[in-house]
Amino acid sequence: MLEHLELFFRSIFIDNMVFAVFLGMCSYLAVSKRVTTAVGLGAAVIFVLGVTVPLNWLLDKYLLQDGALVWLGPEYADYDLSFLSFILFIATIATMVQLVEIVVEKFSPSLYNSLGIFLPLIAVNCAILGGSLFMQAREIPNIGLALNYGISSGIGWFLAILAIAAIREKIRYSNVPAPLRGLGITFIITGLMGIGFQSFGGMLTGDNDPPEEIQNTTVETKEEKELKKEIEAKKETISYNEAINK
Repeated sequence: MLEHLELFFRSIFIDNMVFAVFLGMCSYLAVSKRVTTAVGLGAAVIFVLGVTVPLNWLLDKYLLQDGALVWLGPEYADYDLSFLSFILFIATIATMVQLVEIVVEKFSPSLYNSLGIFLPLIAVNCAILGGSLFMQAREIPNIGLALNYGISSGIGWFLAILAIAAIREKIRYSNVPAPLRGLGITFIITGLMGIGFQSFGGMLTGDNDPPEEIQNTTVETKEEKELKKEIEAKKETISYNEAINK
């Protein structure tokens, strides 16, 4: 349970897709002018990441890894299909995005029109593919953690675009200096938000164990110190006698 909670909060705040690794920035900047649009796209990203990351985990576990085909028989143990990772991951993502696009167009035409080209572009959104590739690189051990990682990464991206959309709606009526209007002030706010999100890192990086140098330090007693001095004195005497004999 603790492992799930740590992964959940780390994926949202510390390893945030936008603020930590700068993935999905094109949609983040283009669709963050209105809160309603940002909420729709953010919910779509959560759904796509929550579905594709565990599906791609299954593909990686039972198809793509070196020796993953052993379940078909011992003669398949030497097969390595990892070179197909990008193709199969993107195929899975494109399928889910197509499903999201059909559902949004059916039940919310206004949101579909406001998202425009950026809804189908989720298929090539680097944050979506990055979720599956990070899952593969970090060798997440089970499908439960993969599902957790997909949903929490989506929530982190959702919070980022929701926060910047709310701020951009407010600063539209603010007296922003002319050179900073538009993307200039947006980048500055994004940087400040990134610093705020990264400050949560102290919650999960604390270590109750003392540093290694302290662990290796032993407290010497008075007798041990005197014995060490006697040994050093004997060594010096022996070295002096050897020098005289030479």
